Amino acid sequence: MEKNKDKKPVVLQVLPELNQGGVEIGTIEIASDLTAKGIKNFVASAGGRLEHNLAHLKVPHYTLPLKTKNPFKMWLNYKALLKIIKENGVNIVHARSRAPAWSAYWAAKKAGVKFVTTFHGTYGLGPRGIKKFYNQVMTYGDLVIAVSNHIKKHIIKNYNCDEKKIRLIHRCVNMEKFDLNAMTAERMIKLMEEHHLPEDKPIILLIGRLTRWKGQRLMIDALEKIKDMDYFCVFVGDDQGRDYYTKELKEAIVLKGLEGRFAFIRHVTDVPAMMAVSDVVVSASTDPEAFGRISAEGEAMGRIVVASNIGGSLETVKDGVTGKLFKSGDANALAEALKWALRLPTKERDKIGAAAVDYIKQNFTKQIMCDKTVAVYEELINMD
Repeated sequence: MEKNKDKKPVVLQVLPELNQGGVEIGTIEIASDLTAKGIKNFVASAGGRLEHNLAHLKVPHYTLPLKTKNPFKMWLNYKALLKIIKENGVNIVHARSRAPAWSAYWAAKKAGVKFVTTFHGTYGLGPRGIKKFYNQVMTYGDLVIAVSNHIKKHIIKNYNCDEKKIRLIHRCVNMEKFDLNAMTAERMIKLMEEHHLPEDKPIILLIGRLTRWKGQRLMIDALEKIKDMDYFCVFVGDDQGRDYYTKELKEAIVLKGLEGRFAFIRHVTDVPAMMAVSDVVVSASTDPEAFGRISAEGEAMGRIVVASNIGGSLETVKDGVTGKLFKSGDANALAEALKWALRLPTKERDKIGAAAVDYIKQNFTKQIMCDKTVAVYEELINMD
């Protein structure tokens, strides 16, 4: 350790692409923090909308076809990454997804530098576990980062990974962005007018791409059970071509006599404002969320959060203190939780909202995530 004490990390982050998403945003956040700390860093991906963020930070980006699963192209990516490592004095390669992780792993081992991975989610094992070998590369890191305790348990259970090399670093909330005190009336009015949202009804918000496991259908079933109450429900998310599911949801709304009480919004540019105009933020996922970013962001905005009692939500939501957990997949349980949230007296609502903001500030900020990640890089540098 003595010989490495003055050595600084030089980091190459590797991911499939740089379009919108948790992996991509996390990559930008780490790149920004490394740059602010004077740590040399680089990113390699297939590119995308967030490239301009790296350009603004003056972090070099290498465009490679890292989304590919073609073995020959993966081998070419390995050769290209090896060249980047050697030319830039990279001593840590950080892989954030499976396909690019194979190329990154080969390159890191060939170059004799440290390799770290981040498990951002649970990976399906496929029929009879045929995908297990493909997924296994994410455990090949000298250290492995898990984004929640839920993911940590998944890694240990499914991949026989040594717990001693797993580092828990929760995903985060950008508190500069999700800050109710920084919200303006103009932003909220603009959003409500743009999407024709009612001013005289409590708004229940569910953000997530339109896919069955995100729980939109469960929400409709639950809201039917409290149809005598006043509310307006907003689904924010793209169906990504699954128009059959969107059609199913809209037909269910009509069948249950809930017409006029829902809005479907494909994309919202100002998510904090969307949360600010909402009374209840819901995560109704029927499969475990790796972290539960929407729940955490809702708490950061002081909203009443209702979430499934599975996955990362068990870590981001303190039941009855910062929000409400309900039995996953149970429409009756969700209905009761929504009824509780809508009937909360103002004083109790404010108390829960304040506790939620404080909980996120203490545990899940961007700076906490960045500081812990840099600590992992420094630990790697000092490894024998």
